[in-house]
Amino acid sequence: MDVIVAGAGIVGVSTAIWLQRAGHSVTLVDREGPGKGTSHGNAGVLAAGSVIPVTTPGLLRRAPGMLFNPNAPLFLKWSYLPRLLPFLQRYLQHANDAHVTLYAKSMAGLLHDTVAQHEALAKDTPAAKFITCENYCFGYATPAAFAADAYGWLKRREVGLSYDVVSGEDYLADDPAYGNVFAKVVRCHDHGRISDPGAYVKALADHFVDQGGQLAITAISDIDVADGSVTALHTDSGTLQADRIVFAMGPWSKAIAHKLGVKVPFESERGYHIELVNPSSMPKNPMMVASGKFVVTPMDGRIRAAGVIEFGGLDAAPSRAPFELLRRQVEAVLPNITYDRVVEWMGHRPAPADSLPLIGANDAQGKSYSAFGHQHVGLTGGPKTGRIIADMINGRSPNMDMSPFDPKKYVGR
Repeated sequence: MDVIVAGAGIVGVSTAIWLQRAGHSVTLVDREGPGKGTSHGNAGVLAAGSVIPVTTPGLLRRAPGMLFNPNAPLFLKWSYLPRLLPFLQRYLQHANDAHVTLYAKSMAGLLHDTVAQHEALAKDTPAAKFITCENYCFGYATPAAFAADAYGWLKRREVGLSYDVVSGEDYLADDPAYGNVFAKVVRCHDHGRISDPGAYVKALADHFVDQGGQLAITAISDIDVADGSVTALHTDSGTLQADRIVFAMGPWSKAIAHKLGVKVPFESERGYHIELVNPSSMPKNPMMVASGKFVVTPMDGRIRAAGVIEFGGLDAAPSRAPFELLRRQVEAVLPNITYDRVVEWMGHRPAPADSLPLIGANDAQGKSYSAFGHQHVGLTGGPKTGRIIADMINGRSPNMDMSPFDPKKYVGR
């Protein structure tokens, strides 16, 4: 078949490659090019254990204090609040134990084999060199801070995550970069890292083109819909048609999804990172700094600190406060590292109100598919999502329960 994949982040590129390997003629469409957005700016961790949503019990009680605390990792552009409120109401409704349990079980099925999925995707391509397998660590400044996170670790244990807990002193012997910053460190096993996420996605896209795939750098302006199915894409370069169309446009997916009748409550979570270029030394493992909810990751030639949540829409310029917070926190956890300069970046994470990505057919005929909404785990879940979509288009049923991710749960709302 002729298939169009809209969006050239990790989800779209993965989908395009798996469809190409199945023998389809695939065109990959993106307004900027492969790996330019969140697929470039993420923390680079293949986080198999990221199965706890932001919406945990007690969030409604904690959130106001976080918004007014300059050292908390939650920000809001107040002028955006009126537009945000309908989403926020739906979002906070999921801050309960039943939803956390559903989310953890569903996402564990999608993410548990992330390293193997990346290795299969990148096998025999130049992208394979960017993948490593290592622990993903969580650092706690005090035993009390670790104890306060017991709920999340219990939920992770329930879905089979393997981890151990060591003292900060014991961890220091293995990874001295952090000094005596942490009292407790949790080491999550069977995780991985991408040493340069943007270059990795670009290398995968180059492989797709080398194998005969088509890449169109153009913006999608509209779609034609008849009887609930897409009949054409309108782009800045003209009209495109195909037998199947996959929408993997990340935070820019909402308008098209709603036009297809997939009325998903959806927002952009603005994420930030800073990079310390040419550092004097490198940490060994990616580390989630629990106090600031940001990740420190060793990358090719730099250390990246990525995290923070800001609600402010797709159009507003970056805020200074998240960058300054990251700078202060990095200086606190890596006090002895020097570097040449700091690079700053802001991008957008696609956030459905229930935090579950949409993966599957949008219509009963299977003419179009959604593959977006991965929030904080797009890099982790991208290759498997692409493989699942390719299987569906090929008429094969995925070997996992896809009902939590079914876009059709929003049709008719």
